[in-house]
Amino acid sequence: MFGQVGRGNPAAVHAARWATPSGAALPTWWRSSRSHTPGYVTGCNFSLTLRRYLSGMSLKTFRHDLAASIVVFLIAIPLSLGIAAASGAPLLAGLIAAVVGGIVAGALSGAPLQVSGPAAGLTVIVAGTIVEFGFAGTAAIVAVAGGVQILLGVTRLGRAALALSPAVVHGMLAGIGLVIALSQIHVVLGGAPQSSAWANLRDLPGQIAGHHGVSVLLGALTIALLLIWPRLVRTTLLPAALIAVVAATVVATALGVDVQRVDLPAEPLSELTTARWPEAPLREITVAVITIALVASVESLLSAVAVDRMHDGPRANLNRELIAQGAANAVSGTLGGLPVTGVIVRSSTNVTAGARTRASAILHGVWIAVFVLLCAAVLEMIPMAALAAVLVVVGLRLVSLAQIRTYARHRELPVYLITAAGVTATDLLTGVGLGMAAAVLFMLWRLARCEIRTTQPAPDTWLVSISGTLAFIASGRLIRGLTALPAAQRVEIELHLDYLDHGAYETLRDWQQSYTRTGGDVHISEVHDSWFHRATSDRLGAGKSTPRFLGSWSRWQGANRDRQHAMAAGIREFERSVAPLVRPELAELTHSGQAPDQLFITCADSRLVPNLITASGPGDLFCVRNVGNIVPAHDALDTSVAAAIDYAIVVLGVTTITVCGHSGCSAVRALMSGTTDTDSALGRWLAHSGVHFDDPTDEQACCTANITQQLANLRTHPTVNDAVAAGRLTLTGMYFDVAQARMYAVDPNRRRHPIST
Repeated sequence: MFGQVGRGNPAAVHAARWATPSGAALPTWWRSSRSHTPGYVTGCNFSLTLRRYLSGMSLKTFRHDLAASIVVFLIAIPLSLGIAAASGAPLLAGLIAAVVGGIVAGALSGAPLQVSGPAAGLTVIVAGTIVEFGFAGTAAIVAVAGGVQILLGVTRLGRAALALSPAVVHGMLAGIGLVIALSQIHVVLGGAPQSSAWANLRDLPGQIAGHHGVSVLLGALTIALLLIWPRLVRTTLLPAALIAVVAATVVATALGVDVQRVDLPAEPLSELTTARWPEAPLREITVAVITIALVASVESLLSAVAVDRMHDGPRANLNRELIAQGAANAVSGTLGGLPVTGVIVRSSTNVTAGARTRASAILHGVWIAVFVLLCAAVLEMIPMAALAAVLVVVGLRLVSLAQIRTYARHRELPVYLITAAGVTATDLLTGVGLGMAAAVLFMLWRLARCEIRTTQPAPDTWLVSISGTLAFIASGRLIRGLTALPAAQRVEIELHLDYLDHGAYETLRDWQQSYTRTGGDVHISEVHDSWFHRATSDRLGAGKSTPRFLGSWSRWQGANRDRQHAMAAGIREFERSVAPLVRPELAELTHSGQAPDQLFITCADSRLVPNLITASGPGDLFCVRNVGNIVPAHDALDTSVAAAIDYAIVVLGVTTITVCGHSGCSAVRALMSGTTDTDSALGRWLAHSGVHFDDPTDEQACCTANITQQLANLRTHPTVNDAVAAGRLTLTGMYFDVAQARMYAVDPNRRRHPIST
């Protein structure tokens, strides 16, 4: 699109996009309000970055961030302790990760409103890593994984991490959630978690039947409050996790019962675990490093994308976010903390609580550090059963029913379920591998799938419509459908193909020849592309001549088009694939009426498609098309264009009138040669142009001069003059180079400037 969309802009045209029925083939009208995000932090100077953001905040902004940071801090404390306990790590490691995630990742983050810390999604991986390498070795692996993340960010691979199928990612999180819930329910019931999800599931009936004492009461109270509190109290200042843990702690203290509680070092700073390189084969260490780096990166980036949808501020810079997460993990691992990721629970709470800048995330980390150093005794009153109950609820919430319904509608549920079951039954890498394999198989099945429909629109006439990908594996089904047709009939075959391979082409060609020899008549037409024609011309290996997303109009290209049937085929294609998708938009326009911002005056030349070259849709452009994009002056005898101008300004209230000429204009060539019969209708019409050419041999200059003259003719109309004088209307000239498919702006001095660079 050219120019900035909006009222008063010389090139204001609503943005729209033409896509294909398979996901990129339908018209979808949208406006983008994405902002540019800041670049990388030069040199990653942490203290300079922190001072810059804190000094640049207004008092009003800081007030919002301060309140939000306190809310996030209250949520982070119980979650960090619970995740550390579920991972089998020292509880202090969870708090270290929370502090580092808040301060380091918050200061460097490419997603300013995202809050980082220890995440439930890495619990299973960390637990297995601790069993294999010990906690000191795990801390070293976390630090190295942070370096890998920094490398991914520096090499600008942030968006590549999002290439993983969302069904696999969410299936992985669902599997992790089930593993966490199955292990922590044993703690809630007063027992100890087993080494695998299967063992936890196997021993669960016995654990339920056993005697549990007060632990079950505290866990049940915590779970009940986690579920009920958000329905009773809407304020974010009293998060459910905090209320549930505080209530369980108060009950345990009031009853004076002896239950397992949080155990923190008396001197936290002196008890930091030093990262130590594990004594294990390098291959095993490398696998652990890459696993933590990739899972942490994907989880952080998915969280950043989700947070973007919650606010209208700057969009996330995913490469910079990877660098921030990597720096946080390098610091956290070095200090003996858990892996850090962007956490959607804390991030969404941060946005909901009114955070405006990254200061909220940074301050929440500061509050955690202060609380641990000064109020550790308060944390040591919390029962472990309460933290385990929090993790049970968090784990089960990773199994999202809304996502399951979405994937069921989109036919991605098998991939989701295979990944979740694989992670739960085996391990994370195996489960993700199974999910990715399933996703690839489903993708190949869809790519190789075609739809064959046979109808009889008239006696002795059959219509066979084939859409999708026609490959050799569908040849059997294709030939069965074709041989079922009665002999000696007229058969119309419509191809709506994304791809045609040689095997399927030979099957279709051989049947056509055989059917014709027996007295039948076969006509093959192609919509969207010319695969069959290119195969006939031995050019099947060539790429697509026109992207499918440009819609049904592209079928006009190619030498094999049957012009007699092309229009009917195009109408059928529109009614079959596009009409159901645009009907709601058109119905709304019918109900509310048209309200375009732009009157677009252009040539009637068949090579110009206004909605295509402006990426606009229904309701966006009020168009006038004539030979030579001519606007007769107000005192001319013609009233057709004048009526359209008056209607556009007075009734529709357009804010822009654009005159768009183009290269190779036959009308301009006729004016240049001066050979048009002035007594003919065409000659009399061209005389309305009023254009004078300085150099009649320079075609581009003459086309540009014609545009500027029509703009001058526009100003002779009183309605135009009044609207321009009142600041309600802008006039602009455009020149479209047909061969280059590029638009230029035309200034009053007849100079052309590219709209986009």
